[in-house]
Amino acid sequence: MTSETREAFGRVGIWSGALHGARAHDAGKEAIADAVAELEELGYGTLWIGGSPSPDDAAAVVAATRTVTVATGILSIWDHTAEEVAARIAAIDASARGRFVLGLGVSHGPMVPQYTKPYSAMVDYLDALDAATPPVNPGHRVLAALGPKMLKLAADRALGAHPYLVTTEHTAEAREVLGPDALLAPELSVVLDTDLDRARTTARNMLAMYLQLPNYTDNLLRLGFTDSDFEGGGSVRLLDALFALGDAERVRARTREYLDAGADHVALQVLTADEGGAGLPRAEWRQLAEVFADDL
Repeated sequence: MTSETREAFGRVGIWSGALHGARAHDAGKEAIADAVAELEELGYGTLWIGGSPSPDDAAAVVAATRTVTVATGILSIWDHTAEEVAARIAAIDASARGRFVLGLGVSHGPMVPQYTKPYSAMVDYLDALDAATPPVNPGHRVLAALGPKMLKLAADRALGAHPYLVTTEHTAEAREVLGPDALLAPELSVVLDTDLDRARTTARNMLAMYLQLPNYTDNLLRLGFTDSDFEGGGSVRLLDALFALGDAERVRARTREYLDAGADHVALQVLTADEGGAGLPRAEWRQLAEVFADDL
């Protein structure tokens, strides 16, 4: 990965599942467009469209911004054919001018009826993207990768990896697998609340769903957690390892831990007590931009 690519991603970005502009009603589209324009002005390096976005969702965010990198985090390979995605990306790139990155993932068996052989399915999908007219540049795609095989594939066939719900220990291990040149851009969920009991409740409300998905629990078991850590929405040990809980300075310190472990970029997902990750927490985004002013 070139130094120019690292600079394009920036050290810190925002990850949000609420940036699905193509599916929103008119007022929602306007709110999203206004929010992403402000995020760009605040200086965040990359905007990650979370929650299985479509190419049209990405196009809407690209259209509302001018210079910031825009990435899908993560488009499911089961939801769209490679040929469809390649055609839509060609249209997006005409206006994005190199600042759009396609994040791809295999999703989860419980969520996809046709789910089978995820690694082979991803290889086939990448082959189809390479064969499309026009092809999707490997340097403008990243993979949702947790285990060693998918991480190696991310290094070989893409710009790098965008792991979700991981610890700093996983980040260090992922860097070893990826090597020094591939992009490593983990997601980190954030609760800006100095009442740690309340912050952990907010985190558990989000985490409980993911603890039903074997891809995540298997990865956490590999990292040394046990089944008891998954009970009740997550043990304190698990929550403190996966989240940044507390004030903005604590979030900055936790982000630095991921960068020191080998991440090039950290994608921050802000959770709130009222909306979890479903809203547009603009006040919190502004607060974080202030504390990260020297890092953006």
